[in-house]
Amino acid sequence: MKTLYKIGGSAALAQAAIYIFGFILLIGSLNPEASSLSINERLAFLSNNQALYQLWIFVIYVLFGVVLVFLSFALNGTLKAKQPILSGIAVIFGYIWSVLVIASGMITNIGLEATLTRQPKNIQQASQLWLTIETLQNGLGGGVEVVGGIWVLLVTLAGLKAHQLPKAMHWLGLLVGLAGILTVIPGLGDLGVVFGLLQIIWFAWLGIVLLKTKD
Repeated sequence: MKTLYKIGGSAALAQAAIYIFGFILLIGSLNPEASSLSINERLAFLSNNQALYQLWIFVIYVLFGVVLVFLSFALNGTLKAKQPILSGIAVIFGYIWSVLVIASGMITNIGLEATLTRQPKNIQQASQLWLTIETLQNGLGGGVEVVGGIWVLLVTLAGLKAHQLPKAMHWLGLLVGLAGILTVIPGLGDLGVVFGLLQIIWFAWLGIVLLKTKD
């Protein structure tokens, strides 16, 4: 059990660090207003910042998804004794979320390579390809956080019923989960930012608690 606490705690802190890295790079270097530019302006921006953008995508999607597998596994191991049904369903959603975000990141990075290769020859074709990739990326997890929200909600409910972790942290988890689920509603996509910011606190809190837990 101590090994599970260490795995889960380390993974949760890593997730918080990944979110912080993502937000800092987005605000500091990757132009948060890039999405409001025209498609041609976005492609020009991405061409000038390709390496940095692909690193950012790799960290916040691919690496995040890999670490999420370890966190989901560890949380299931600590909760299943008292809440086998809720924790069992939660770990499935955790793995699904992991697959979605990894796929989203890989499609984006590979798609960007293909788009920028076509750009000098046929800007219209490149623009259409990138619009398609952006749609896929947003659908898989870049714009809708419903699967992640369900995972957080299920983990939180399992924790509340098992009485294993701080209750205040679980109440925060309910808020995080709800914010993620509501992003599925058209017009509420901006809640994804709220979901991400609150998850930084939730992940960091969860990581500290798990690493400090002895029994």
